[in-house]
Amino acid sequence: MTSFLDPVIAFVSAHPWLAYLTLFLAALLEAIPVVGALVPGSTIILALSALVPGGELKLWGVLAAAIAGAVLGDGSAFWAGHRAQREILAAWPMSRYPGVMARSEALFHRWGALAVLFARFVPPIRAFVPVTAGALGMQPMLFFGVNIPAVLGWALAHVLPGVLAVSALHEYAGLPHHQHTGKHLWMLAVFAASIAALGVWALRRRQARAGLRPGAGPT
Repeated sequence: MTSFLDPVIAFVSAHPWLAYLTLFLAALLEAIPVVGALVPGSTIILALSALVPGGELKLWGVLAAAIAGAVLGDGSAFWAGHRAQREILAAWPMSRYPGVMARSEALFHRWGALAVLFARFVPPIRAFVPVTAGALGMQPMLFFGVNIPAVLGWALAHVLPGVLAVSALHEYAGLPHHQHTGKHLWMLAVFAASIAALGVWALRRRQARAGLRPGAGPT
């Protein structure tokens, strides 16, 4: 295990910009309808955030990459819906998932602007509500006024657990910063954070697949 993680951590240390790019793309792809339910964006963000306490990545960089990707992804989906109006809701690939589209539209009709806030934390409709909001005529200023704070909260909820978990090991388990004596324990911490993130993603993907069955009706 350590023989696998050692070169990964060394690579991230030498090329941190690639890690930030990966974070950005993970958050961006997770906001795209259909794709967002299949890409393990949350897992990637949580796992890479565990590298912050060791100094391989910077907290502000991780947060900035995740926030920028999510805002761009949600914003692009919203503008696509805003331009195409309701026609996009019946277009491919959304037409293959009427159940999720119906849930997204029902959520928007029930909660209005708050649906944009709630959906950011609820897969798989997180990737469908922005395009639905645009298609149903939500004003851009209102959308971004709700979406950006929602993205900020979502980013903190995904980044801070990994940071705090490894920081707790530094504080209470005596895990040193930037010292070879703690290298293997440090890699174990990253591995544990990755496994936990993978478990969360697997559960969410199972729920997403249940809701994303082609032709599935609303539940």
